[in-house]
Amino acid sequence: MTEKAKQNDVMDMLRREITRYEKPENLLNYQRFFKEQLDDPIGLKTAILRKISGSVFTSVKHLPAPEIFALCDRLLTSRERYTRFLAFDWALRIDRHYCPQDMKRFERWLKRNVDGWASCDHLCTGPIGRLILQFPDLTAKTKTWAPSKNRWLRRASAVSLIISARKGFLLDDVFATADLLLLDPDDMVQKGYGWMLKEASRQHPQEVFHYVMKHRDKMPRTALRYAIEKLPPPRRRQAMSK
Repeated sequence: MTEKAKQNDVMDMLRREITRYEKPENLLNYQRFFKEQLDDPIGLKTAILRKISGSVFTSVKHLPAPEIFALCDRLLTSRERYTRFLAFDWALRIDRHYCPQDMKRFERWLKRNVDGWASCDHLCTGPIGRLILQFPDLTAKTKTWAPSKNRWLRRASAVSLIISARKGFLLDDVFATADLLLLDPDDMVQKGYGWMLKEASRQHPQEVFHYVMKHRDKMPRTALRYAIEKLPPPRRRQAMSK
């Protein structure tokens, strides 16, 4: 069987699984929840999508990583509603096979296939975040996204560090990224770097508090509120006081 025929079989299997669960009212509820006009809105809950993803992935997990990545690319070019979620999920399932060069692929996906905060965060706290955890020097690439005109690239520059920040790693890169995004006027970007600082505060509360106090007169209140969410109440009150 050719690689294209294998891919067609997988796509057919996915469609059958989706048909079992999808309901029109789910899509309507999803559209009410998101502000953005999405290219491929999903009408299924994340838990159901992960169940479908895992079920179908069992039929391809034996394949070499390049073939699975090729399947992910096929999913992303199909433009059917559920395929983007599945592509990002499958890419995460083969993280043990990552190499630094995979950032080129993930960056291409970020630029071409992300159109809202949900898909941005799925890709960045999933495959990209796991790749950076393995190869921390790739933060040099994520910092280049911060000046982009694309709001999702700017958000991605922060959200991609969240997995590492949560574990207490890359604190210098977290603060350098926050510096780059500090005055960004977009609330999606503000929430993104505020979230990154919040996760860093789990392991480095004192350092994050000092950063916030140093920049609080310039930092948008949205970012500030996110950043201090996990700090002790007295610290939060101090950071929010005039």
